[in-house]
Amino acid sequence: MNKKYIVRLSDEECGVCQEVVKRLKGTSEKVKRAQILLKADVDGPGWSDAKIAEAFDCRVQTVETLRKRLVVDGFEAALERKRRATPPTPRKLDGVGEAKLIAMRLGKPPAALWPVVVATAGRRSRTKADWALEVAQLLDTRYADCAKVTLVCDNLNTHTKGAFYEAFTPEVARAYVKRIDFCHTPKHGSWLNIAECELSCLTSQCLSDRRIGELARLPSEIGIWADKTNAKQRGVDWQFKITDARIKLKRLYPVIKGG
Repeated sequence: MNKKYIVRLSDEECGVCQEVVKRLKGTSEKVKRAQILLKADVDGPGWSDAKIAEAFDCRVQTVETLRKRLVVDGFEAALERKRRATPPTPRKLDGVGEAKLIAMRLGKPPAALWPVVVATAGRRSRTKADWALEVAQLLDTRYADCAKVTLVCDNLNTHTKGAFYEAFTPEVARAYVKRIDFCHTPKHGSWLNIAECELSCLTSQCLSDRRIGELARLPSEIGIWADKTNAKQRGVDWQFKITDARIKLKRLYPVIKGG
């Protein structure tokens, strides 16, 4: 099958791609684009789209799109991240509004928990120091009497022990870190929490395809939906089983070689 968009890199363009790959310059996506361009070069390896997609764990359509962008928009546009032609859609709610919406649906937390989202959402920035300051405030107030606190975090690069050393002196940072038992969610595989599932149901069943013009009316609408949902007491039926994971996520499992 003849390709409509042919990748033919100049010596200078090959050098740029090789430098990106060798030194891992830029984002992981930029490195992958450089690798794809190098392998698709007809004056080089000239790999097929299917072979490139398998080698770099991407879709064939991704390779086709990158070839087209190179020919139509040029090398720079193909290697760098594509810029939006129009600005993104303005946010309908700020961080505080999002926190209030989540709180209305999920209800009052148990006595041992605290809605941290309400505290962090009000900040204009969310750097490592911002995160450390919020956690420290919880340790000094809500959990002041707790010698050890289990903190469940996702894998954002701001959620680290080092964040405390950016916000406090080493002595103070160490004191906070010693009180925290960090528990990170899995880095790989498929995981969803029940709150995210419920918020998705709230959006599709109560808020989609309609406009609520007054903020005062929103709690009432959500409350009606929540009462009906809670009355059903439906559970969560996880369809993704361990056996499925071992097949679909095979590349994430370690390979044990016989000795």
